Amino acid sequence: MPKKRSGGGLSPIQQAAKFLGVSVLAGAVMAGIALPAAGALGLAAKGTVKSFDEIPANLKSPQLSQRTTILDNQGNQIADVYSRDRTVVDLKDISPYMQKAIVAIEDARYYQHGAIDLKGVLRALNKNAQEGGVAQGASTLTQQLVKNYFIEEAGDDPTKVAQATQQTLGRKIKELKYAIQIEEKLGKKKILENYLNITFFGEQAYGVEAASQRYFSKHAKDLNLQEAALLAGIVQSPSRYDPVNDEAEATKRRNTVLQRMADLGDIPQKEADQAKETPLGLHPSQPKNGCITAVKGAGFFCDYVRDVVLNDPVFGKTKESRAKLWNQGGLTIRTTLDPQAQQSVQASIKTHVYKSDPVATAATIVEPGTGKILAMGQSRPYGFGKDETQINLSVNSDMGGGAGYQSGSTFKPIVAAAAIEGGKPPTQQYSSPYQMPYPSPVQACDGKLWRTDPNNPAKLSNENASEHGPYRMKEATAKSVNTYYVQLISDIGICPVTDMAQRMGVQRADGHKIEQAPSIALGTQEVSPLTMANAYATFASRGMYCTPVAIASITQKVGSEEKSLPVPKSTCSRAMSEKTADTVSTLLKGVVEDGTGQEAGLGDRPSAGKTGTTDERYAAWFVGYTPNMAGAVWVGDPQHKRKMINITIGGVPHDKVFGGEVPGPIWRDMMTGALQGKPAQDFHLINIPDDNNKGGDRGKGHGGKGGGKNGDSTGGIGGLIGGLTDGGTTAGGTTGDTGGGFPAPTISLPGNFIQGQGNGGINGNGNGGRRG
Repeated sequence: MPKKRSGGGLSPIQQAAKFLGVSVLAGAVMAGIALPAAGALGLAAKGTVKSFDEIPANLKSPQLSQRTTILDNQGNQIADVYSRDRTVVDLKDISPYMQKAIVAIEDARYYQHGAIDLKGVLRALNKNAQEGGVAQGASTLTQQLVKNYFIEEAGDDPTKVAQATQQTLGRKIKELKYAIQIEEKLGKKKILENYLNITFFGEQAYGVEAASQRYFSKHAKDLNLQEAALLAGIVQSPSRYDPVNDEAEATKRRNTVLQRMADLGDIPQKEADQAKETPLGLHPSQPKNGCITAVKGAGFFCDYVRDVVLNDPVFGKTKESRAKLWNQGGLTIRTTLDPQAQQSVQASIKTHVYKSDPVATAATIVEPGTGKILAMGQSRPYGFGKDETQINLSVNSDMGGGAGYQSGSTFKPIVAAAAIEGGKPPTQQYSSPYQMPYPSPVQACDGKLWRTDPNNPAKLSNENASEHGPYRMKEATAKSVNTYYVQLISDIGICPVTDMAQRMGVQRADGHKIEQAPSIALGTQEVSPLTMANAYATFASRGMYCTPVAIASITQKVGSEEKSLPVPKSTCSRAMSEKTADTVSTLLKGVVEDGTGQEAGLGDRPSAGKTGTTDERYAAWFVGYTPNMAGAVWVGDPQHKRKMINITIGGVPHDKVFGGEVPGPIWRDMMTGALQGKPAQDFHLINIPDDNNKGGDRGKGHGGKGGGKNGDSTGGIGGLIGGLTDGGTTAGGTTGDTGGGFPAPTISLPGNFIQGQGNGGINGNGNGGRRG
């Protein structure tokens, strides 16, 4: 058996034998003759190599993964995202110096040989024999292109990448056949273009355009001689010749390329010598990848767009196909984000809530009648550091959000809409005492009844003892009277309310169904700001609900062409009559003018909205709208651990936080900026008589800030006491699927009971405690 040289390489005899095998193989390939699976040359050890003819004839060029650019609705860039930083360019957009440099150093006889360079094989064999190892390779640019195709197809799968790069004769045979096919099909110029677009240049840069931007902050067409030589030299070993981390080694390699170009006559020797004396001239730019780089605080919206692509069937029938589309990139996604609205949201948030505050805020604006998401922001920035988060506090859990937050009294208008749509007049009056037990029984869905526990009847109360009826709907809404709305839902039944909520797109952030309990009137269900903003947009659009959308259009670059892709469309449906929506708008206009939401008013511009402060003050809300924009603001602790009592937010101390006091001004400022320059449209108002029995609208008597604190604390604890009954069997109880509830201020509970995070708990849905 021939001996190996001391250097560990093959002996000259072994090198010759290997070359003989390659030469015979190459000749057979050229002649189109199939080789046996095993033969005298030992080309197929243990049957791992198929005969040449068994290899599939057609190799399709893979769609190269590229960066995806996300734009706002004006065409401004929000962020670039990619699995591989690559921008495909035509050969005419690549510097001639770059084309010559890569050929000179990687395949000098590129334009003289076919897919296989037999002279190159001979030269490499001789060189390697002299060096006693593998000092020089013999792969042509075409063969290297095929190898890169295999790597590109492997994506980020380590097993597939290993298979694509393994040094086996089987892979080489495959590579040779496909190289021949590509030479015949594409021609030299196209092969060179594809190679320069696919190859890896280090520092996360794939393709020459990305590399040019990475190292020199310029386009590939503008590369000068020494810059092109540097990039060409990197390809052989991107880590070894990385100019960012080893300037000396990179300089030597660049000069090797320059000398090679001079030896081949591509440039004069004098020009090469001058270029060798120049510094590298690096002007590197940092890779800007992902939603973390988004401008104007739009990182969470950017993430939402990504989740839409990964989850919506319009982008592929399977999860895998949608992920492949996203990872391949090359997309230009024009979104619905309005830069004016987004900037206004972020400015308002920055003014009112600091990122280091013990609580956070999240805000969303949508367009009524279209479902377009115009803005989305939060006080804790997108990131991985202190006071940063990757959780989008504005959306549901299945779209990158949390479990949601109890909506408090912002749910009451949905109860009012259900009642009015069912025939109740807006002058409907109830006794509305300061404190009362939950009415029982109450009609639920599917013929079931909700009942309270007769041995321990649940009670509820208003915010202040001075709040007692009788009240009609207008004043009860302005003052956010809890007992009025519990009497109202008990009168009309629970099912009309949950049906109306569903028609308005209201769903729990965790994906569970809304409970069948009268306490839902007080906002016990955890929802997201996007859900509430879009629900109130239904009132603004006079009863038409439109599903939220974030993407306006997508184009995908395939080769040198661009094609349009289908995108999800908003689906609009009538949730209530125009008269019902107009009536609710009249009620909510009164909240802003005379009730708990006065600090959210927009001055001369007509607006409507509702405050909400949850039980134990774990969350506070303001949700409101004009005819052309609807927005929701939530403030609270995402972990549901910090009550907003004796707390400083945005540098302002608060004894107790109310929906009209903290979220209200955030909403006012963000909407003022977002609506600047937009027409000040008015609502279609309904004449609702004032409550003459109370000597006029009592909301005006409180006025100002004091009025904003009345009747705003809500939050029944569904499932703690009471539940659904069907034929006398209790289905609710302390951990049932549905159940009754009562506000915490009326009773004492064990420590941490309300804050529970485990399964079961006081929500009555078997999914944990009171999450803010």
